[in-house]
Amino acid sequence: MKIKFGIGRRCTNPELPISLAGYFNKRMWDHILDDIEVRAVAFKEDGEYSCIIQFDLLSINYFLYNFVFDAIKEIGLKGFSSKNVLICATHSHTCPDPFSDPNSMEYCRFIAGKAAEALKEAVENMQKGELFYTMTQDHRFQFNRRYWMKNGTVVTNPGKLNPEILRPEGEIDPQIPMLAVKNDEGIALLITSIVNHTDTIGGCGVSADWPGFMRRKLEPTLAPGAMVLPLIGASGNINHFDVSTDMNQTCPDEPRRIGEGYAETVAAALDSFVPAPGKKIRMVTAKVKSSPRIVDPADVAEARAVVEKFKEIDTSQVGKGIDITSEDLAKGAPFALKFFAEKLLDLAEHPRVPNFLLTKIEFGSHVVLASLPSEPFVEIGLTLRRSVFRDKFCIVTSHGNYNGGKEIFSGYIPNSWNYGRGGYETTPRSSNYGIDTADVLIAKWRKLALK
Repeated sequence: MKIKFGIGRRCTNPELPISLAGYFNKRMWDHILDDIEVRAVAFKEDGEYSCIIQFDLLSINYFLYNFVFDAIKEIGLKGFSSKNVLICATHSHTCPDPFSDPNSMEYCRFIAGKAAEALKEAVENMQKGELFYTMTQDHRFQFNRRYWMKNGTVVTNPGKLNPEILRPEGEIDPQIPMLAVKNDEGIALLITSIVNHTDTIGGCGVSADWPGFMRRKLEPTLAPGAMVLPLIGASGNINHFDVSTDMNQTCPDEPRRIGEGYAETVAAALDSFVPAPGKKIRMVTAKVKSSPRIVDPADVAEARAVVEKFKEIDTSQVGKGIDITSEDLAKGAPFALKFFAEKLLDLAEHPRVPNFLLTKIEFGSHVVLASLPSEPFVEIGLTLRRSVFRDKFCIVTSHGNYNGGKEIFSGYIPNSWNYGRGGYETTPRSSNYGIDTADVLIAKWRKLALK
């Protein structure tokens, strides 16, 4: 399939004090482990653009999403909107917090400007290429992080070598769909979709996590100036922790092990690409409204009892010398229990109605890219690839577009059957979406697939 495309990128390292994201506590960055960036890809067909902008960032909030389009206009680019630009993130937990830090809005404006510059570079340097696709897989670094315990409940990250673990709650998705655009010098653009959390380092150093290591390992082996776009598949309940070992898997060496391991797998598949059939590239979008999270009265009563029981505990100190981890919640630590109880009560009193934007990019007659918002569980992505687009070659990217609206900054999207079993992803603190959100998104995708 013959196409026109352009690529651009900019560094987005923070220049002001700001917390890193993805944890219950603040972690002010104090050094740069490796550069983070924003990448832009533009495809042009009959004068119309279809674009992808990807940030090394935890996720895309409503404000950043709109800041990007404001910046695009300010830089002099015309004709770009949500109808032809998909914005997504790698979900790195060692990038600045785009949500709750006092400097979040300033940083979001800063990186929105960088995104506009990267997109301008892409559209001003269009070149001819040919589109190819292939599939590979890698089981080595991927685990379903929710486990059935011997007591009949599900626990997220129950701890390594925990003798109470019975089995994983769900499956994994080791397949890696790949797209490549080749020019006269080789592969100029490589798009991958890997299902795994980007939370392998910890600490206070800025890093793109394993996608950065994968990208930096692969790009020098491709055409001069090539770009790797490391999309993250549906991985809300997937991470890299192997609970059957006591190996340290939260350290600066871990992203290199995983990223360069994935790079080896991808590199081994570069000779297996086949041409994508068809002639057209088309982007289609659809808005979808889900239901608010309804908190059960019994859960409200229990939360109030927890707050009363631990009334001497001051949870306002989270991030001010006191940290909370998922392991604390799994162990029933009083501080964690009260923290989550207070979040539940807040959501019960102030329900939020999430509004999402889904994006489909059709590459010819057989290849399709489908976006999902926020942190969907792996089964949702598998449903898109196995059922909704069963006759297509489907690539899924999570953290696509915004997370649900002005008042909804983040959230897991579990399957409806995950609720009531345990694990922190289904708690109101970690998901302000309605319990039926996964079903609503899949139903909307079945309709969108036909358009």
